[in-house]
Amino acid sequence: MALDATAPSSGGGGDGDEAVRPLLPAASDAEAEELDAMYAPYARRDAYGTMGRGELPALRRVELVLRAVLLVPVRFVAGMLLLVAHYLVCRACTLFVDGVAEGRSRLEGWRRVAVVQSGRALARAMLFVFGFYWIRETDRSCSPNAEDIHQDQSEELEIPGAIVSNHVSYIDILYHMSVSFPSFVAKESVSRLPLVGLISKCLGCIFVRRESKGSDSKGVAGAVTERVQEVSQHKNSSRMLLFPEGTTTNGDYLLPFKTGAFLARVPVQPVILRYPYTMFSPAWDSMDGARHVFLLLCQFVNYIEVVRLPIYYPSEQEKEDPKLYANNVRKLIATEGNLILSDLGLPEKRAYHAALNGNNSRAMHQKDD
Repeated sequence: MALDATAPSSGGGGDGDEAVRPLLPAASDAEAEELDAMYAPYARRDAYGTMGRGELPALRRVELVLRAVLLVPVRFVAGMLLLVAHYLVCRACTLFVDGVAEGRSRLEGWRRVAVVQSGRALARAMLFVFGFYWIRETDRSCSPNAEDIHQDQSEELEIPGAIVSNHVSYIDILYHMSVSFPSFVAKESVSRLPLVGLISKCLGCIFVRRESKGSDSKGVAGAVTERVQEVSQHKNSSRMLLFPEGTTTNGDYLLPFKTGAFLARVPVQPVILRYPYTMFSPAWDSMDGARHVFLLLCQFVNYIEVVRLPIYYPSEQEKEDPKLYANNVRKLIATEGNLILSDLGLPEKRAYHAALNGNNSRAMHQKDD
């Protein structure tokens, strides 16, 4: 039962946007390989296979059962206690404060300090419960060549308005919470979740409807821009955490960046996350959430590698062209993180998931559509 004790040898990561059913038998091995090649950023390549339902050797199946019995109940209870503890802190700090519980205002003063400090400690404790005992962090933000990253940066150094990170798993948020406890953009449904909903409101999260179009989308971009500018001007404001890809990958790729993080025309802090693994990848790509959490809790040890890059100061040209700004930051993160650039996005990920559920025609013709 020491499969996880060896040093990690490969990386992977991702998330799922909706629950997926078992892979239908209609999909042959050849079709599955073709799909994995076509949608490589979302293909799962750990020992559990596509959707986490691959065949395991008998010995590993027995080991998984033992881990489920010995680890999962303890870790689940410990995780829930930590979540409830932070919820209670948030509930106490929002008493007699108008609008916070409804997401219409943010905490200030000692209330915010209490939420932030307890949140950072409890987030790190949650990572420990999930098996992330050690986190390997590399800080290049103070490297001798930091000033050479961008030749046209402003002489008057501004505060970065947002943390810009590649997106691999829901664990990403826990890590960032344990370090800087930022606010972030989340699906509107998150605000209604038990326990997590109030915590996210205390963080000052911006809630969006992923399927909304038109004016609502513009309103979200405007809210993000305003928040990022506010953070850049006030040292005591919490940074925004933004995942410009808009969804998760298996950790080896970097999808096109949306421009929301760059419309404010202020510096950003690029951060690269990797999840080396030996058997189970913490990436949330083609697996339903409940199964992913279960297998994560069954893993004795999990790993995170973090690289914090120098603050990126946009040139005047980049300030006038958010797409250029976004693309240049994306190229920097890909180069420094040894990530493969991909042109795929959320629609292709949904098509891949549909194919895994037996609707192969939708995926095969996605690009033609």
